Amino acid sequence: MKNIVILGSTGSIGVQALRVIEDFPEKFRIVGLACNSKIELLAEQIYKFNPEVAAVADKKKAGELKSVLSGLKTKVLAGPEGLAELAGLEQAQMVIVALSGAGGLIPVLRAIEASKEIALANKESLVMAGRLVTENARQKQVKILPIDSEHSAIFQCLNGYSNREVRRLILTGSGGPLSELDLSNFKDISPKQALNHPRWKMGSKISIDSATLMNKGLEVIEARWLFDVNIDQIEVIIHPQAVVHSMVELIDGSFIAQMGVTDMYLPIQFALNYPERVSTKVPGLDLNQIGRLSFRAPDLEKFPCLELAYQAAKLGGSMPIVLNAADEELVYSFLDNKIRLTDIARIVEKVMRAHSLKEKSSLSEILEIDNWARQETKRLI
Repeated sequence: MKNIVILGSTGSIGVQALRVIEDFPEKFRIVGLACNSKIELLAEQIYKFNPEVAAVADKKKAGELKSVLSGLKTKVLAGPEGLAELAGLEQAQMVIVALSGAGGLIPVLRAIEASKEIALANKESLVMAGRLVTENARQKQVKILPIDSEHSAIFQCLNGYSNREVRRLILTGSGGPLSELDLSNFKDISPKQALNHPRWKMGSKISIDSATLMNKGLEVIEARWLFDVNIDQIEVIIHPQAVVHSMVELIDGSFIAQMGVTDMYLPIQFALNYPERVSTKVPGLDLNQIGRLSFRAPDLEKFPCLELAYQAAKLGGSMPIVLNAADEELVYSFLDNKIRLTDIARIVEKVMRAHSLKEKSSLSEILEIDNWARQETKRLI
């Protein structure tokens, strides 16, 4: 029986992870659940799974949850420090980090410090602090198992191959909801349009990032650290059918692809059960119905955020921190109708140009740079 903590249990990944865990009651037990502020759903999950500890990042909401759970034995922790404490919970063996945004970094580091196996669905922690996270994980001999479908696919494709045998990692993307829209119409795109992803049901932040292809850019940086390859070895390709979840090209020209239905249940199930591969309740892929698979290069004129992410990755050092922080602030400003979608790339580029690159950063310096980038972004908005 594996004891599991889920940070971000009320988000789309967290809800799916609970679905997987519920299907394997003999293998997994929930000992901790956490969210940012959705305490109504968190309370339902607590009543159902009866964890020993829960945490809420919003301290006011944590107080409200305590009142709701009156009579239950579940201990409630509050604030970002509560999330970090839960990440290091003594009785947990695996921590699923499904928090959105920069708030996932400190819990990831705390879970590593406590020698917990990590199932990672928070790309920002590696974008902001890839060197720090991976070095700490190596020192503590902590496994980081990717949950994102693309990185899970790469992880599966690389099984049995060394980095010396790898020519390229190829991250696929459906193209998002705006791939067929003419560039002249981009300035008028509403949040509702941008949130309408054709393949995946996700949270609002990642949905907007998918619409701008910034999500693919963040995935490139994440892949660089997860798989210890150079940025020049990572390519993004648009694959509208979303059947091939990613590929690896080996040095002899062979391609290894991971294919499957579009359902996050599968990469989550794989990570939770790794290294064992188990049967699933998800219906299999019907190639006869799919008929045709197509691939094309991304349009960087329409989606400049992807190019900005590559620039940040190649510059390295502190630039990905700035990219991530600026994007996060701008996405929420767009969702609040304060800026246009096209302003995201424009302002991210301005913030990157205003930043003085730092080669290596400690955790405190990472957080300072993150804060500077957010303040600079707000100033430009």
